[in-house]
This record gives sequence, structure tokens and C-alpha cells, in this order.
Amino acid sequence: MNSPRINQLLKFLKEDPNDPFTLYALATEYRNSDTQKALEYYDILLSQHPDYLPTYYHAANLLIELNEQDRAESIFVKGIELAKSQNNSLLLRELQNAYNNFLFED
Repeated sequence: MNSPRINQLLKFLKEDPNDPFTLYALATEYRNSDTQKALEYYDILLSQHPDYLPTYYHAANLLIELNEQDRAESIFVKGIELAKSQNNSLLLRELQNAYNNFLFED
């Protein structure tokens, strides 16, 4: 965990609590050291910023690691639908490939 970076991100979040990128950056920073904290930030993004597409891939993969397969699948599906509606072919491919791997391994 990079405490100075997290502290800086928390400062940014305090200045602008509605910035999805800062929430996403915090989730990413916590990902390797505190999965529950990372999940809290992903949950905030999913509920308050449902159009922030990068969240879906990482949130679903974290949920797989936490053995929350049903929720991970739901997030993959929502992310795929969102990527299609945003015409984001790159993230659509990434989400679809990750979802297919998830289905194959599950």
C-alpha cells in the first residue's frame, strides 16, 4: 500500500467527492492491500457513477477473488451492456473476454 498516494487521493476526494476517477484510483490503490476497502470504493462507483465503465472489469474480478460469483457475473453483464451502449469496443472486448473466462472456469 502506498500511503502517501492514498493520502493524496483522499485529499482529492475531500475536495471533490463526486469525482469518479479519484474513487477508482482509491479502489485501485487498496486492491492489493485491503480488498474490502477496495470493494467499498467499487460499490460507491457502481451505485453513484454507473456510467464509469472502467469500474466493471476490476470490480467483477475482485468479486471473483472474494468468491462472490453471482455478483461478479451480474457486474460483468452490466458492464458489457454499458460498453455496448457507449460504443466502447476496446472495453467491450476486455469485459467480454473476462466474462467468457469466468464462465469457462466456473
